[in-house]
Amino acid sequence: MKIGLIVGSLRKESWNKQVALTVKELFPDDVEANIIDISNVPLYNQDLDAEVPNENFRYIREEVKKYDGFIFFTPEYNRSYTPAIKNIIDVVSRDPEGSGFKKKPATVFSASIGGYGAMAANLALRQAFVYVDLIPMQQPEVYLSRVQDLFDDDKIMVEDTRNFLKKCVLSFVEHAKLII
Repeated sequence: MKIGLIVGSLRKESWNKQVALTVKELFPDDVEANIIDISNVPLYNQDLDAEVPNENFRYIREEVKKYDGFIFFTPEYNRSYTPAIKNIIDVVSRDPEGSGFKKKPATVFSASIGGYGAMAANLALRQAFVYVDLIPMQQPEVYLSRVQDLFDDDKIMVEDTRNFLKKCVLSFVEHAKLII
């Protein structure tokens, strides 16, 4: 099984990227998990899909097709998920050859420096999954508040949160096995 990790914050020192790097280590040995780089994908424009599709569109669409399921990592921007994730959903789901997300399992791990753990972003993204035919994991839900306090000075996640995320990863693997 191959799981794609999609980080919606493009910031170099992104807390969500730190969470994704931790999560990548928590999968069982028989599951491959990789961060899918979305940083070079231009904003979706249907004109770029005309006669010769945009090379970056082609790359991300082919990359996504390699994975059996996805975990999206998002902070909260104005009570919603990031434009980078919205763009990837648009580019991949509007592939002229068919959506690379169709009937694949997905979940959201959201994190913020505030007290709500990007809950609004998490719920909004799960709503978007329904339309693009991703199959969301219902439970557990993952909202990490005050994420900056969940890592030590060396960017190592505290043990309690790491253990919580390990359980969530294993739940996602079981969810994915039911679908693929």
